[in-house]
Amino acid sequence: MTLAFIRSVFANSLSILNFCSSAAADQTMGENVEATAKDFENLVEGVERWDLSKVHIPSELLLVSKEAFPVMVNEKGQVLIAASSYGDGRLLVVGHEHYLFQPSFTPFLVNAVSWLCPFLGSPITLHPSLLIVGGLLKKHGVDTKIRSEPGDPSGVYCTSAFHENLMEKLFRFLKSGGGVLIAGHAWAWANMHGHHKVLSRFPGNLVTSVAGVYFTNIQGKIDNFKVSQKMPLIPLDLRCDEELAEDQKQLLQGISELDIRAGGIPSLLLVHGELAFPLGMDSSSGCFLAASHYGRGRVVVGGHENLILSHKMHPFVLNALHWLIGTKKGKIGLDSKMRALGPMLSKHNFEWTSTEVLSSNLSVFCGCFSLAHMDPQEVEEFVAEGGGLLIGRHAWLWSLRHPEEKCMTQFPENRFLTTFGLGITDQTGKRDRVPVPKPGDRNYHIRTALSQLATSLYSEKGSIEESWLEKLVHDCSYLFQILNHDAPIYQSMKNHILQMIKWDGLPLVSKENPITKGSSKAVLISLAGELVKSGIESSMLLDHPAFLPATESPVTIEIHTENHNSWVSTGLYLPEGETVEVTLPAKAVGAKLKVLIGCHTDNISHAKTYFRPPVVTQTFNLDKEKKSFSWLWGGLIYIIVPSDYRLGRIPITICGASLAPCFQLGKTCKEDWKRLRLQNPAPWGELITDNIILTVPTASLQSLEDPEPLLQLWDEMMQAAAGLAAEPYPYRRPERIVFDEQVLFGLLHAGYPIVGQTQIVGDFISVAAIRSNGLWSGLHELGHNHQRSAWSFPPHTNEAMCNLWAVYIHETVLDIPRARAHPALRPETRRQRIKKHVDKGAPLSEWSVWIALETYLQLQEAFGWEPFTQLFADYQTIHNAPKDNSKKMNLWVRKFSEAVKKNLAPFFETWGWPLQKDVTDSLASLPEWEENPMKSYLSM
Repeated sequence: MTLAFIRSVFANSLSILNFCSSAAADQTMGENVEATAKDFENLVEGVERWDLSKVHIPSELLLVSKEAFPVMVNEKGQVLIAASSYGDGRLLVVGHEHYLFQPSFTPFLVNAVSWLCPFLGSPITLHPSLLIVGGLLKKHGVDTKIRSEPGDPSGVYCTSAFHENLMEKLFRFLKSGGGVLIAGHAWAWANMHGHHKVLSRFPGNLVTSVAGVYFTNIQGKIDNFKVSQKMPLIPLDLRCDEELAEDQKQLLQGISELDIRAGGIPSLLLVHGELAFPLGMDSSSGCFLAASHYGRGRVVVGGHENLILSHKMHPFVLNALHWLIGTKKGKIGLDSKMRALGPMLSKHNFEWTSTEVLSSNLSVFCGCFSLAHMDPQEVEEFVAEGGGLLIGRHAWLWSLRHPEEKCMTQFPENRFLTTFGLGITDQTGKRDRVPVPKPGDRNYHIRTALSQLATSLYSEKGSIEESWLEKLVHDCSYLFQILNHDAPIYQSMKNHILQMIKWDGLPLVSKENPITKGSSKAVLISLAGELVKSGIESSMLLDHPAFLPATESPVTIEIHTENHNSWVSTGLYLPEGETVEVTLPAKAVGAKLKVLIGCHTDNISHAKTYFRPPVVTQTFNLDKEKKSFSWLWGGLIYIIVPSDYRLGRIPITICGASLAPCFQLGKTCKEDWKRLRLQNPAPWGELITDNIILTVPTASLQSLEDPEPLLQLWDEMMQAAAGLAAEPYPYRRPERIVFDEQVLFGLLHAGYPIVGQTQIVGDFISVAAIRSNGLWSGLHELGHNHQRSAWSFPPHTNEAMCNLWAVYIHETVLDIPRARAHPALRPETRRQRIKKHVDKGAPLSEWSVWIALETYLQLQEAFGWEPFTQLFADYQTIHNAPKDNSKKMNLWVRKFSEAVKKNLAPFFETWGWPLQKDVTDSLASLPEWEENPMKSYLSM
């Protein structure tokens, strides 16, 4: 009932449907889909209505292959006629044989046999059971022959779906280039033979399934309705639960749990096909073991080779092999990695052979790495024609080695697994003991989850399981990699999701309109972002796109070697719903340059409440001389230059963007700034020097008439920061501070960029405020960015040593003493803190944050800042610095003692540092530090 409701909503939303089927399809379909659309038009040319008999109830058809496309879809959204291809031939499937006998159906039938003909004048042959059809076709000028079986595959053969003895010949006829029209209904057959046998045993499916079309036991709604002018959508979800439940039961027979603790960490699987189903799932619905039907064959996939090879998994492997063999005869092929299964197979009377290739004399092929080197089409045909595959592979290590590539489309095994409705992701699972799914359990499936989401949107009674929502969002990031394929089955799925978003409009999210994590609105926002990444124009998802005037002429930005490993600001803004075009020289195509839209890079998906969309930035590769980009949320435009960039100066031209209010120290004049500041509707602007860039809401820039004094002050602070760290100035790349409506954690956090909440932006862009009140939080995060692993001792110094920069800059640039820079540094507060720590015995476990900072402040107060700068410079020359804290701390003690020519070992021992004897012995010759401030605390 729920599924019927969803389909009726889809079918009755004609304006949305036409919009999706034309605008969305026109913008995303490639040449193959355009060719398929042309095939659809040829099949329905001149046919205005489907006038179906209300007496003969058809079977709904299931489409699963990239080649299959719907021809007749009723107002309930059910596919009743479909077309496809296999090998060199074409196939047309009709959901009831009686339709062929209806005179009103003959105009379509004429189109159909014409489309099925391999070439003009091909003979059209009918099975004797379709003798009446010959008379109907003859009235339309089509001559036919009657034969009990197909002959030479140079023409068309029409038959019903019930002649089991014909199916093998019909399959060979199709593969060799013939055109096959096959009609029938399977629901009556299912009532006699079993509903769980339709997909694999119904005679017609022995032929149609190889081309990705199945007769099902589901009855189709019959009525008269108009022929769609555009190719209709394939249903989002048509679960064949009975047969798949039987398969799952057979595969897990005698097994109560799956022990996957042995071996490597598995990859989680994406189960997305209608005939794919999970076998092993963790408590978060992460699937590590799954199976699928495809054509006449079957597939079982584990997320790691050890899921197949582990001795504890042998009972499952035996079940899997029995299921995969089915009725096919032949040996089991084992590749070199799977050969370890040989003794077990021999023990259980399986015939096997060692091989690295597929062949027709194999019933099942078990492989790990050899499949990656095979032609995907060869693998698909092996399964479609009855072969079984048992695969164990993980993709997470491959993704680490190929960070720029998409695992769902470029991981070798996924090139054919996608066809089977499965995929190996780069997400890791857990090694654990997992109970197997119980009969009747409602297992997570991405299509079912999307269908539930649609129900919840279109019906007040509908709902989606809460535990599935977050899983759905994560899986869709993988799914949309697949949906870029230009096949009707994928484009239909994409358009169904587009319909969901368009149904009530893209949800608004802001501080005034917050949304909750895991809600339907949050899911729709995430899906919208994935849609745009997959090629849908962002303007199609927005009811009221923002309008900002584009620059009158293209803007050219110059990239040079000094920009390596940084973002280059362009001074341009891409409005939401708009498209920008970027052009670069041919020689720069392979330079790994990228475009970044938006600077608010914090992914806040894990927040409980969202005040902005969780992900609002997007990166695009500049891998062509000219590319166009659109991003749902818009944003400032940047060019990302990789660390290995060596091309020198090159121009990059950007067309279609809007100017943003940007002031660059030493380059922007006051008049230009006034115009940019007061007349620019772009929501974000930037204040730029060679050393620091502040990204600020435009509203906060309105009162900043002259940014020059502010940026000069920032440059002074940046110079001081670089000086303390003994690092080059000007900076190799400018530091960035970006203000955001919602940040990943805290009020402010370090990184590239440093990110802070918009509520504190005033503290960062007012010279008076900075000089009067200081800027502890900002300088603290700047200190984080200057911390280096060699002289940091996590977790002790994580939030301690960064404060050295805050103290230093406050005192040397802002003339604010440490006692006033932060309340925690008031003299009495410091004394009490140190005494309390010493009274506890100075435990190293509590040496952190302010306590740890005291150690360094005492050294600074005694010896000044110079030893720190000297050590930071020295550490930059050490190539094999120790990794563990103890050795690193001992190295620091030795180097600082040598720098100040005092034995500091007793001082550090008082603080609880774990000094080694060889270090204390080496420092014994240095003079004692008589002024050691910790002596007074020990005598209290």
